[in-house]
This record gives sequence, structure tokens and C-alpha cells, in this order.
Amino acid sequence: MIGSNGQQGDRFDQNAVRIEPWGQGDLPLLKKLLGDPAMTEHLGGPETDEQLVKRQARYEDTGRDRMFKIVLEATGEAIGSVGYWERTWRGEQVYEMGWSVLPAFQGRGIAGAATAQALSRARLDGLHRFVHAFPSVDNPPSNAICRKLGFTLVEECEFEYPKGSFMRCNDWRFDLSVGS
Repeated sequence: MIGSNGQQGDRFDQNAVRIEPWGQGDLPLLKKLLGDPAMTEHLGGPETDEQLVKRQARYEDTGRDRMFKIVLEATGEAIGSVGYWERTWRGEQVYEMGWSVLPAFQGRGIAGAATAQALSRARLDGLHRFVHAFPSVDNPPSNAICRKLGFTLVEECEFEYPKGSFMRCNDWRFDLSVGS
């Protein structure tokens, strides 16, 4: 995990969390994750209640995109989200991936453990070779997760998120065909 001093610490036990498909009762978690200014500092700010209700409906859809809540094994408490969805990037069909963990649980390696589980699921889906993540260049913890999990830094780029707003991001790519 990454401590407050930015140094790697003890590894988080990946078995201490699990990912579960996003469900109908998960709107309160979504509001904590994407409706809070502190949680969306690197994502262009909080979404409105209307936007969150629409996002909840998209997350519940069981098409090819996969959204999961991150759950603590010990308590069953939902403490974050991780997911991947299809997009076209640089003319290629790929998955894009993102994750978020509530502040009280950050810095423990939970996002990395849950993201590793989501990468395993994406590999099993077998639809695309690559997964891309686009953390803000100003978000050291998310960039560290990409490094730790074996993503390759492709480039720094302008990325549109939310729609109509551009931010400087790192384009990290993970090859799902490696290690399969």
C-alpha cells in the first residue's frame, strides 16, 4: 500500500475484499463516491443527483460493460467501486477501467486488490486485448496502482471527463493476453 509519505508499505491481503456486480440498492454508495467534492477532486467535480440516478441505471445494465462494488470480506460493507467498459481509443476497441474507494478505506491497497480482481474478470471475458486507465497526472495514488499492477505507461494525454471538460491524464495500458 502507499502510505502518507508516498512509500510502499505492506501489501494488502487481496482476499480481504471482493468485487460484486453493481446492483439496484447501490445508489447510496454511488452518491458517496461521485456526489462528493473530495472524492471527485481528480474527476472534474461531483455529479448532480439527476446525473447519479442516470449513472446508477447504466451501472445496473448487464451488457458488456462491468461495474462492481468493492466489499470488505470481514463486514460485507460496500466501500468503493471498480469497473471496465468498452470504448474506442486511438482507433482500437479496448476496455477503459476506473476505480474509487471511500476516504476512510484509502491508503490500504484496497483499490489495487479490487482492480486486480476486475482485471482477472476482464481477461475471462476475452473480448479485448487491452485495458486502459486514465488517471489524472495529479493523482499519484491511482498512477501508483497502475504501476503496481503491471500497466504500461503509454503517454500523457488530454482526456475528456466529464463530457465537455478536458484534463491531463496518463494513458496506462494493461495487456490482458499476458499471463493468461
